[in-house]
Amino acid sequence: MSTTGLRERKANTTPDMTATRHDDAHRIALEPESGSSSMAQRFALEMGPSLLTAATMLGLIFGGCCSNVYALEAIVSFEPSSTLLTFVQFLFVAVTGFVAQFERQNPYFIAPNKVPIRRWLVNIVLFFTINVLNNHAFSYNISVPVHIILRSGGSITTMAAGYLYGKRYTRTQVVAVVLLTLGVILAAWSDAQSKVAGESNGRPAFSTGLVILFVAQVLSAIMGLYTEATYVIYGPQWRENLFYSHALSLPLFLPFVPSMVRTLGHLLSSPPIQMPGPLSLASDFLPVPSQLVYLVINVLTQYACIRGVNLLAAVSTALTVTIVLNIRKLVSLLLSIWLFGNRLAPGTMLGAMVVFGAGGLYTMGTKRKAVEEPSLDEGREGKTS
Repeated sequence: MSTTGLRERKANTTPDMTATRHDDAHRIALEPESGSSSMAQRFALEMGPSLLTAATMLGLIFGGCCSNVYALEAIVSFEPSSTLLTFVQFLFVAVTGFVAQFERQNPYFIAPNKVPIRRWLVNIVLFFTINVLNNHAFSYNISVPVHIILRSGGSITTMAAGYLYGKRYTRTQVVAVVLLTLGVILAAWSDAQSKVAGESNGRPAFSTGLVILFVAQVLSAIMGLYTEATYVIYGPQWRENLFYSHALSLPLFLPFVPSMVRTLGHLLSSPPIQMPGPLSLASDFLPVPSQLVYLVINVLTQYACIRGVNLLAAVSTALTVTIVLNIRKLVSLLLSIWLFGNRLAPGTMLGAMVVFGAGGLYTMGTKRKAVEEPSLDEGREGKTS
């Protein structure tokens, strides 16, 4: 090739440095705007769905559970016997669970169960007994705030049952449970002292209600360990557990039918609900008993609360679930005191503060133990990797 041709080819292939510098300057000038725009788009794409999911879960838990406490307080103040309330809650969850478990190809239109029914039967009896006892305690002069405080001390019986089952706990967890025990005893004793003068109000003794709640807590700890063992063997079949524990418990309400009929008649005789604004015309035209409205609200909010807890448990750790539920119980307690004018004795308030503070300490001990010991999921991932 000639020298002239080489010079022409080199001239054609050499980049125009002036044009390149101009393009670089233009790109740098536009870079901040395009960079911030792409960052915002990436944040919206990556964080948007997770933030929406978190907002939905927290909305279901705090909105559903706290609204449930409002409706429960309204019902219990009118009719302390809550067996009918338990039955309606079980019936609603069973029907919605059947829709989720529906499968046209099977003879009973239910998807094949992955856990043997005989295994669920123990869970069903325990679950039914616990719920009936917890709601029946309201008949024994147990207020909703005290009910929340005492049920927040479930870690006491859980640790005792777990220790007998072979589990071991950190020193922080043990200290937290000791504080929980002292807080529950202080809250219960202070509330009992404030109600000594009110024993003649026609309700059974307050101490009987405490015994009922204690038995329910012991059974709840046993059921928790049994359910945990079931999930280890068959996997976390919580939807199946939710359906069968409610659906197969319905026949156990048969002995309570006369009592539930009387309670329903009492609720239907309640004053009609007063609707605000233009809806007042509809309430005048078709009066609806106020307690029946509260019963429906209680069932729907209970379902929303259960769904929110299950959604949270599916995407987060047990520690996160425990912390969120402890905060939710504290919010429910404050709402019960504020909306319904409940007056708690100073000792009861101090006991409540100790209970919730010890609950936070217990979760810290659980987190430390989880860091020190590899979790079951990490063990499974190590085996499959």
